[in-house]
Amino acid sequence: MGQVVHTLPEGPPVGGVTTLAGEVYVLRGKARDQVEVFDVITYRLLRLITVPNLRGQTDITSCEHYRCVYISDDIVKYIHRLDVQGAATRWAVNDEPWGISVNAARNVLVACDEVCKIKEYSSHGDLLRELTLPGDVTTPWHAIQTRNGEFIVCHGDRDDAVNRVCKISVDGRDIVQSHGGQPGSDTGQYDVPVYSAIDDNEFVFVVDINNRRVTLLSPTLDYTRQVVSRDKLKCNPLRLYLDTQRRRLYVADNEFKNSKFTAGRVVVFSI
Repeated sequence: MGQVVHTLPEGPPVGGVTTLAGEVYVLRGKARDQVEVFDVITYRLLRLITVPNLRGQTDITSCEHYRCVYISDDIVKYIHRLDVQGAATRWAVNDEPWGISVNAARNVLVACDEVCKIKEYSSHGDLLRELTLPGDVTTPWHAIQTRNGEFIVCHGDRDDAVNRVCKISVDGRDIVQSHGGQPGSDTGQYDVPVYSAIDDNEFVFVVDINNRRVTLLSPTLDYTRQVVSRDKLKCNPLRLYLDTQRRRLYVADNEFKNSKFTAGRVVVFSI
């Protein structure tokens, strides 16, 4: 079980968290200063960044090679690119972008939940390919790519018949392995699995938002254990980021009231 080592300050809802160049980037749901940057060791607030034309703070991920972060915006349907010098650009997705990740080729993977697709872009927004997921993969929230090119996809909303984590073939056509099924609270079930991360041994960490936990799966998507339980969180986990180098798991813990997220914080766990 992960142990809490630090909690970043509570504030507006947290849309995502990542690290870049020894700093922690926290995405907040507000009109200005949407990105808070902290020191990765001391957790001291270093600066605030306002991202131009950002309206929907859906997710944030980073690329050490290009020294930039990417932010998905579900309201204007754009991906925003912000480099460490503060230069901001953006490109249109033309579908609602949800979770994003960077693969081994340093391209950006965008899960488009409404159309059940994964779109892959270059670092500067060139559309490289578009994968339509199998028909029973409904509401894909987030996708990451393994070393051999397969995709780990979290999918399923509260009204969907299936809530699970799938390993999908390189061409996006077939489900290779899966964990989950009918929504529920047992160890083999999920209640909206929205996000995942993968470690160096290809074990998978899964955010189960309504069960308020983080589950660890084996490389073949078999249940291993619970990494974060509901008693370690104040509200609902929405995002996570795994720092494999420092063995830290960052979990965005958000308060949900009146059908919307109203506040959030980031809880840092040692693993």
